[in-house]
Amino acid sequence: MKITDTGNDIVIHGAENFNLEHIFECGQCFRWNKLDANTYLGVAYGKPLRVSQNGDMITFHSTSMHDYQYIWRRYFDIDRDYGAIQAQLQRQGVAYEDAVMPQAIRHGGGIRILAQEPFEALISFIISANNNIPRIKLIVERLCMHFGDTAEYEGEIYYTFPSAERLAQCSLADLEVIRAGFRAKYILDAAAKVASGEIAPEPLRDLDYTHAKAELLKIKGVGDKVANCIVLFGLGHYSAFPVDVWVRRIVEHCYFGGSAADCDIAEFARERFGEYGGFAQQYLFYYARELKIER
Repeated sequence: MKITDTGNDIVIHGAENFNLEHIFECGQCFRWNKLDANTYLGVAYGKPLRVSQNGDMITFHSTSMHDYQYIWRRYFDIDRDYGAIQAQLQRQGVAYEDAVMPQAIRHGGGIRILAQEPFEALISFIISANNNIPRIKLIVERLCMHFGDTAEYEGEIYYTFPSAERLAQCSLADLEVIRAGFRAKYILDAAAKVASGEIAPEPLRDLDYTHAKAELLKIKGVGDKVANCIVLFGLGHYSAFPVDVWVRRIVEHCYFGGSAADCDIAEFARERFGEYGGFAQQYLFYYARELKIER
């Protein structure tokens, strides 16, 4: 893989296991929008970015090598060998006579798990509870427009994700503008706990999965699925296996042959996928949505 600085863009040549559509359409993030077949635009860590793909060439437009090295390289998990992860999941599949995971990897092999800002992941996945992706994205965007800071990029104005301190100053009446419904009170509770230091998301990276998840469960509106999403997508605990409607459908359909309790699915994931649970979850999620698996 070769990295080139053109003076205005950063270009990766020879990117493997990297597909923008797989990355941004696998349910892990809500601030990236498709501009055309090969291009997405979003905001992360206070920086807007337009990113495009042509085969194995990825272009980060109108950005600097500094921002690539300190933001986008880590955010897009550039240095991780996803080929090795896929090979390990394939080997586990052979051991269990599992024909599903190889097919899921073939469908979504370009997925990379984004290293999202922990507080943004916390609030975004609180908003995701009992919600669908288009509506989640609208609520998150309204939250940023009304309470985030402005950031200019390529002649346009975008909005950063608001800080915990900013949201902690809000009332339920203030949040009516984002139309989050019952989730508004949970957003305020999470912001207050983070702003006061009662919950510090960043240090949770250094805890083990079990203890990090237990801390998040102290926040109102954070249940098992939401906590697993936060520890996976915001804290880098890759053994987490969030169970949403799509994952439940494919696991029940392909592995259980019928209905299964969430605790049974979680135990299945721990035994089958272990430390690679989060990667397996993303491949299965994308595969289930691609196939439109119904209950």
